Amino acid sequence: MLNIKELTKAVKQVAEEKGLEPEKIMEVIESSIAAAYKREYGERGEVVKCKLDEKTGSLQFWQVKTVVDETTVRFVEEGEEEAEAAKKPEAGSWKLEAAEEADKLPRYNEERHILLEDAEKIKSDAKVGDELAFPLETHEDFGRIAAQTAKQVILQKLRESERDSILREWHGKEGQIVSGAVQRFERGNIYVDLGRTIGVMFANESIPSEHYRAGERLRFLVYAVQEDTRMPGIILSRANPRFVTELFNTEVPELAEGAVEIKSIAREPGNRTKVAVASTVDGVDPVGALVGQRGTRVNAVTNELGNEKIDIAEWSEDPEMFIANSLSPAKVERVEILPRREARAFVPESQLSLAIGKGGQNVRLAAKLTGWKIDVRSQSNPDEAVEGASAGEDAESGQIPPQDDEREDIIA
Repeated sequence: MLNIKELTKAVKQVAEEKGLEPEKIMEVIESSIAAAYKREYGERGEVVKCKLDEKTGSLQFWQVKTVVDETTVRFVEEGEEEAEAAKKPEAGSWKLEAAEEADKLPRYNEERHILLEDAEKIKSDAKVGDELAFPLETHEDFGRIAAQTAKQVILQKLRESERDSILREWHGKEGQIVSGAVQRFERGNIYVDLGRTIGVMFANESIPSEHYRAGERLRFLVYAVQEDTRMPGIILSRANPRFVTELFNTEVPELAEGAVEIKSIAREPGNRTKVAVASTVDGVDPVGALVGQRGTRVNAVTNELGNEKIDIAEWSEDPEMFIANSLSPAKVERVEILPRREARAFVPESQLSLAIGKGGQNVRLAAKLTGWKIDVRSQSNPDEAVEGASAGEDAESGQIPPQDDEREDIIA
């Protein structure tokens, strides 16, 4: 008989360390004892279950059989299975063999199946698919190999339970910002200690201009939670535009309250971001809300991003006004709307280089922010096209980008 007092104490300790429910750990222990029992006393194919009495420490074992009939299993005559196995498949026919095997019903096994007519003798209302339990002789003295089996099952089940618990917890954090410490670097990927688990930030999700150090604590966007057991399931990002959005959500109460909303965002990580904002409440200045008093709010976000420049433009349903605002900090004189979602923005000669930006960055981000192809020209020479002053490939190809509610984050 097990020492239930010591066992209960150990269960509580493991539950606290792993963040699991004590009931779940008890299920793991029962499964491991059942596996050990089967290893020592059971038959191949037998399904053994175990129940531990938490008051007395006594164990109960039973065999589980599933009710079947000729429609759910196949019956193989003695020698038939061996004859099939002896057949050598022809070259190139392995795919056909696999397909035929997949179509076969499971083979009847008297250790785990019971025919419907036999089950009805035990339970009159038995149906195909039901499970019947048959008590087994109780044994508490397991051999060394069986005990090792139980230990392996416990460790494996605990790892699976802990991983499931972590994934359930983190699935609710997708799209949120979390804090973690840089742990190590492997093949360009950054592994981050998040407490109970390790997250990974792939090279293309990091900010190119940033240099990370082991032990450094940073904030990350929980980009995705995956169930691939070959690698950490928590995928992190600092380059995704949503990271900027969530940083503003933590700094700007008006965003959390819904008085202001971010309509679209375009970003070239490490260099510049443009954000289009709108007010849903009369009298609230959306741009001022994100900038904050003396720029405190936008500066807090900029500092987190390693001094990445942020332009905040007021969104408008009027394409001319929205395009003009998107080219901030340049002052636009007028905007001419053309077919196929193309537009020309005319600026003073002194503002031309500012409107285009270094390497065309300003007009490029403005085009991504608005979803329009934008051609910037000088007000004094409206017919002269300027090299590098046009951006917006989607509009040029005739494809209309998603708008507003349909629009997804744009990754530069």
